[in-house]
Amino acid sequence: MKANGQLIENLARSEMYQCFERAYTETTGLPLALRPLETWQMPLHSKRKENPFCNLMTDTSHACSACLQMQAKLAQGAMEGPATITCPYGLYETAVPVKMGPHTIGFLQTGQVMRQKPTASTFRRVVEQAKTRGVDLDTPKAKEAYFQTPVVSQKKLDSLSTLLSIFADHISMKSNQLAVQAANAESPIIVRAKQYILEHHAEELSLGQVAKAVHTSRFYFCKLFGKLTGLTFTEYVSRTRIEKAKQLLLNPNLRVSEIAYGVGFQSLTHFNRVFRKMVGEAPTAYRDRLPKAA
Repeated sequence: MKANGQLIENLARSEMYQCFERAYTETTGLPLALRPLETWQMPLHSKRKENPFCNLMTDTSHACSACLQMQAKLAQGAMEGPATITCPYGLYETAVPVKMGPHTIGFLQTGQVMRQKPTASTFRRVVEQAKTRGVDLDTPKAKEAYFQTPVVSQKKLDSLSTLLSIFADHISMKSNQLAVQAANAESPIIVRAKQYILEHHAEELSLGQVAKAVHTSRFYFCKLFGKLTGLTFTEYVSRTRIEKAKQLLLNPNLRVSEIAYGVGFQSLTHFNRVFRKMVGEAPTAYRDRLPKAA
């Protein structure tokens, strides 16, 4: 869990995510966060385009507690796919899972919107709801902030969820790269092995062959590789091939069988089985969700 949190933090600092986050907020007018599985903070707090009403509520301990409970429910609902939840004050937030292989390591989160235009009567209900939590929202500042809340249709919410799901797939590719880089950072032997595997992934590879290429014994290399990467040699090679296959699936002119053999698998059945295990779905289903190449 701690390692996943660090990985999400590194991804959030990456140029790829920073560029997307800026483009997303400027285009939609909504905040965006890349958050870990568990958080004791409001993910969208202090983000660009944060809802003024939500910003105001974050400063209130009782209201913040209710929002944190909602965040936990949202995370639970979004472990396997996009989920949307409504806060006690009628605002919607959406989360999309970010995966590393079949495992969810974090979420892309957006929202702080309403489905219908706020009215005096809905604000009065919010004031009464907050009063039960010991929060006084019957102020001009709170009312003004509430009425600034963006109104988004269900169709637009669904479209934003789809957009984030596509980007989550790209983040997943980056997460695998960062995880492998972090594991290999301290060992020149593993760095050389990694490079050798990348250059020869389309060929038949054996542990002994790679150990010989990096000038070490098979036994020592096997022990070192497992310790520093947390993966067996076979798992690492398969992950490398699957990451290459995911890139090639962007090209609609390549058949799945061509890609399977092209990245080093000896049978289409084996490729499909490994892809589903690591990605969580079949190659054809994964391709169907990708933006089509021009």
